[in-house]
Formats: sequence, structure tokens, C-alpha cells
Amino acid sequence: VQLQAFGGGLAQTGDSLRLSCAASGTTLSAAAAGWFRQAPGKEREFVAAISRNGGIISYANSVKGRFTISRDDAKNMVFLQMNGLKPEDTAVYYCAARGTSNKSSYYTMAADYNYWGQGTLVTVSS
Repeated sequence: VQLQAFGGGLAQTGDSLRLSCAASGTTLSAAAAGWFRQAPGKEREFVAAISRNGGIISYANSVKGRFTISRDDAKNMVFLQMNGLKPEDTAVYYCAARGTSNKSSYYTMAADYNYWGQGTLVTVSS
């Protein structure tokens, strides 16, 4: 099972970026998914999560109203639309997935996920 995150880059305050996460070797439709980020010198933190059926979504307070997580199971992909970027959003962003039989389950703890992408760097300048 491999997850590949891409779409990061350099942005200015207020810009938008869309991160994508592509899965191979597994069917994302059988998994809950999430995004996490790790800024330099800080611990990895939760950003957003989406249930297996896409019906339940959760966001960190720091990104609520600015970021949107979504999934396209036909493409085996998960996305993170980031609007209104701020310098404090600068981090390496990781996508994660966890197989679950419960279509409504979602997870906000990194320890709950067993598949991780390699990370994509987002840098936001002021």
C-alpha cells in the first residue's frame, strides 16, 4: 500500500493550494482518510479527516473555514483544498489512511492511521 501526496509548493499569504493524495495497492473506498502537517521544530498535528463514506468530516480549529477535505473514490484519491493560506500553515503535509469496516468512522489521531504518504512541503510567505 502506498500513498503519494503532491501539490505543495510556495504560496503567498491569502493564496490557495490544492493537495492531492493518490493511493496504490489499496482501495481508498474502504478507508477513512486524513491530512496531518508538521512544521519545522514541531510535532505532527491533525489538519482534517474524512470518513470512509465522506459523510463525516472534521477539521482542526486552526484551519476550519479555510481548508476543505474531500475524496474521490473513483480516482482513489483524497484532496485538501487550502484557501486563505497563512505563514503559520507552512509545514510538510502528510496524507494518511486507515481501513475500516465502519463507513462513518473518522480519525483525528496520527496513531490511528496505518498508511502514510511521504509528505509534500507547503511554504507560505508573508
